[in-house]
Amino acid sequence: MTDEDYLNGQILLIDKPLNWTSFQAVNKLKYALINKLGLPKKFKIGHAGTLDPLATGLLLVCTGKFTKRITELQGQAKEYTGTFFIGATTPSYDLETEIDETFPTSHIDEVLIHETVKQFLGEIDQIPPIYSAIKKEGVRLYEHARAGNTVEIASRKTTIHEFEITRIALPEIDFRVVCSKGTYIRSLAFDFGKAMNSGSHLTALRRTKIGDYDVKDAVDVVVFEDNLESK
Repeated sequence: MTDEDYLNGQILLIDKPLNWTSFQAVNKLKYALINKLGLPKKFKIGHAGTLDPLATGLLLVCTGKFTKRITELQGQAKEYTGTFFIGATTPSYDLETEIDETFPTSHIDEVLIHETVKQFLGEIDQIPPIYSAIKKEGVRLYEHARAGNTVEIASRKTTIHEFEITRIALPEIDFRVVCSKGTYIRSLAFDFGKAMNSGSHLTALRRTKIGDYDVKDAVDVVVFEDNLESK
């Protein structure tokens, strides 16, 4: 594609690597396009939905005039796969922080797991993690958390369209979820463990789809940059 193609608007399907922030991935793309194709420094580019650093998978990156479509793309249903670790919680609900509490798991079997799934289908109330970018009194929640502040977080309505258990090998449970905008899979992990009278946290997460866009069609950030260099 030419510089004009990117200015007129493209949707790039990027497979975000582990430990990268979404901002880092977009910045890498932006400067690759500026340096390799001579696009202006004020060239517009942005992503349609943040992925946590510990998550991998599909990041939709809009360029040029297509940045106007970001809100539309953010509103589409998303599919995730990943792993819950049953019997322990962390303050961040994932591996960003250390285990803070352990719980019994001897009562948990396949029947209980599949029955618990049913509780989370449809519209649910969900409390976002304290380690999230949502603002409370002008400050990001994760900043409150790191400062040791106690804050009250309001619950939000979200919708789980599909929730499938794909592997049970306790203490690990693999899953596939299709959900609405604003769903925190980390909160789902925490709430799922609690619903089984135990604890749980997220140990792996991959976004596989956004609407009709599939991670199978996505490209790694570094590969994208290399392809630009080869033109």
